[in-house]
Amino acid sequence: MTAGTTSLGLVALLSGCGGGTPAVAATPSASPSAATPEPRAQLTRRVAAAKDKHYVIGYTLATPDQPARSVLVTIAADGTWRVDIQGGAMNGTANVSIAGRPEGVYQCTNTADAECVRVAAAGKPLPPELDPQVQDVFTSWLDVLSDRQTGLAVTIVALLPGASGTCFAVTPAVTAVAPPVDAGVLCYTDDGILTAARLPFGTLTIAQQPQPAPPTVVLPGPITDSAPLPMSAPPSPPSGSASPTT
Repeated sequence: MTAGTTSLGLVALLSGCGGGTPAVAATPSASPSAATPEPRAQLTRRVAAAKDKHYVIGYTLATPDQPARSVLVTIAADGTWRVDIQGGAMNGTANVSIAGRPEGVYQCTNTADAECVRVAAAGKPLPPELDPQVQDVFTSWLDVLSDRQTGLAVTIVALLPGASGTCFAVTPAVTAVAPPVDAGVLCYTDDGILTAARLPFGTLTIAQQPQPAPPTVVLPGPITDSAPLPMSAPPSPPSGSASPTT
């Protein structure tokens, strides 16, 4: 065989190997982990992040038949907390703070001569007649909302006015005498900041960006044995009643 024949055969062999349509690599199917998590998982992740947050944030509270009120939420670095609620007692006529510390939960008047009364043991709910409920969204509800064993129906809904992030409609799945959370809408950023909530007690909307948390919360006044302020105002005296004589 001559060198020319060998060369021609090699060219033909190489041409045969390279001929035809190039193979197209198969496109891998999307993995299940790439799919969007279902709403309950999305809410759980955001609430889990909220449990690790420490901050001071201001909100507005809108309720029917009352002007908008301010709410200041403090979650301190040591886990103590305080929620200052304008018009939080006496049917909206008295400003109060609800504060949680290792030794108990306190109601404090928010006035120049503030004083505080222990109204519940640490980690326990307030008596209904003393409970403004606002504080639960930032404290006791976080454990419930992040627990996948709690029976809740969760769907994603449109953003509430003034909210950012994602809003979730939350409904206890089983009717109970005392459901673990109230039915409503909660809006969270991806990193766990509550930006709005529409609940039976009213609608919260974030009014300022989170500020650094203090090391611990400080009660606004001394602890006393005074009677705590109820949620409802005392009844007005009957019209035309005689003034007491002296």
